[in-house]
Amino acid sequence: MGTTESDGDIPLPLYLQRRRNLPARAAFDWLASGWRDLWTSPAPSLIYGFAIFAVSLFIVWGLFRLELDYILFPALAGFLVVGPLIAIGLYQKSRALEAGRRVSLAGMIFVRAASGAQVWFTGALLCLLMLVWMRAAVIIYALFFGLRPFPGFGEVVTMLLTTPVGWGMLLVGTVAGGIFAAFSFAISTFAIPMLLDERVDAFTAMGTSISLVWNNLPVMLAWGAIVLALILASMATGLIGLIVVFPLLGHATWHSYRAIK
Repeated sequence: MGTTESDGDIPLPLYLQRRRNLPARAAFDWLASGWRDLWTSPAPSLIYGFAIFAVSLFIVWGLFRLELDYILFPALAGFLVVGPLIAIGLYQKSRALEAGRRVSLAGMIFVRAASGAQVWFTGALLCLLMLVWMRAAVIIYALFFGLRPFPGFGEVVTMLLTTPVGWGMLLVGTVAGGIFAAFSFAISTFAIPMLLDERVDAFTAMGTSISLVWNNLPVMLAWGAIVLALILASMATGLIGLIVVFPLLGHATWHSYRAIK
């Protein structure tokens, strides 16, 4: 599964079939297409975005309520890891619009992927990756500040920004987080849309996603920068921006998959 045959009847892996080498400016075309899908029958997309905002706000409130605010930053970073799975309903809407079918909120929530349970298996792997990153972030904190009670979110921010130890932790944490983010981006950005659209297994989809990202680095770096910038802008608005930004990125991600498929 996940291969076709060449003229010589030799199976070709998907990564050899799907090379586009798109220019970096194509990322803005995907964003424009996502914007169009967002405002075509906008209610389901905006309700979807509001649900993401509400759940995210509840999680942040819960972390502070349970005095787990020390994992807030890793949790926000982890959101980027599982984001492609959470956006599967938005891919479904863009897919329906592309086929000229009716769009409904129920259809976006109760998605039937062509790959069946493989998409949820991939989601479980992404959640595991997020948990590994959160644990790694706690270990990095302990290496720099020792095994002592978390002093509070406000004091930690001051320590990070005004002390040499804090600067060192920011540097190491940024590098480590960047590695996790790059890996999760590579394995998931095309894998989830592919699993929705095609009958492939999880590992074929993730491997193909990595290859597509690698073979289209200019446009994927541009796309990654756009995603990061819009997510950071949403966080700067107290997460309210997610109501529009998350659906926009979800629809645009579908178009990135279709452009390279």
